[in-house]
Amino acid sequence: MIEIILIMAAGIAVGYAIRGRKRLVKVVDRLTMYSICLLLFLLGVAIGVNELIVKNMHILGLRAFVLSLGGVMGSVFLSWIAYNLWFKPKSTKNEE
Repeated sequence: MIEIILIMAAGIAVGYAIRGRKRLVKVVDRLTMYSICLLLFLLGVAIGVNELIVKNMHILGLRAFVLSLGGVMGSVFLSWIAYNLWFKPKSTKNEE
């Protein structure tokens, strides 16, 4: 567990150090997206080779769908709240 925390802290430090270099940040963003896609693919492969999961997919399918849908809906809702609280530009009304 400590290794994961140290890796995350190192990533934060590197991100902080490169934040002014727009081109490098763009490359890191693209690499992050490709890495996430690769991890999702490998997760699918791991599920596909597990006979127990594949045999019980009809049982697990609905539960997994409901849990996934709830997770996505919760993430979208909390992201919307966070955006409106911290990131949404303040509207300026000209009062004349």
